[in-house]
Amino acid sequence: MTARVTFIPDGKSIDVRPGSTLLDASRRARVRIRTRCGGKAACLMCKVLADDGSGLAAPNQNERLKLGSLLEQGYRLACQTKVTGDVTVSLPEDPLKAAIRKQMERQQEED
Repeated sequence: MTARVTFIPDGKSIDVRPGSTLLDASRRARVRIRTRCGGKAACLMCKVLADDGSGLAAPNQNERLKLGSLLEQGYRLACQTKVTGDVTVSLPEDPLKAAIRKQMERQQEED
C-alpha cells in the first residue's frame, strides 16, 4: 500500500509508504523543504500547511510543543509528520524569494 503526497505550489506528487515523513517524501519528489536541524524539530524551518490533515498521523509531542497554536491553523513540521494516506501540503514561499518579489512589486508600482 502507498500514499500519494502532493506538494503545492510545485505540483509534484510522489507515492510513499505510510509512515514516511513529509520531509522524506519531499526529498524523494525533489521538492526542497528548508531545514537546518537535520529533522530533530529544533529549527522550525520545515513548516508546511496540510490541506485537511486526514492523510497524516496525529501530531507528536515535538510538534505540539514547537508549533503550539499553529497546529490549529493546519501547520505541521515536515520532519516530524508521518504520512498515513493521500495528502496535499502547501510549502511557504522561501523568505529570500519573498523579499525579492516584494522589492520588484514596489519598483513596478513606482514606475
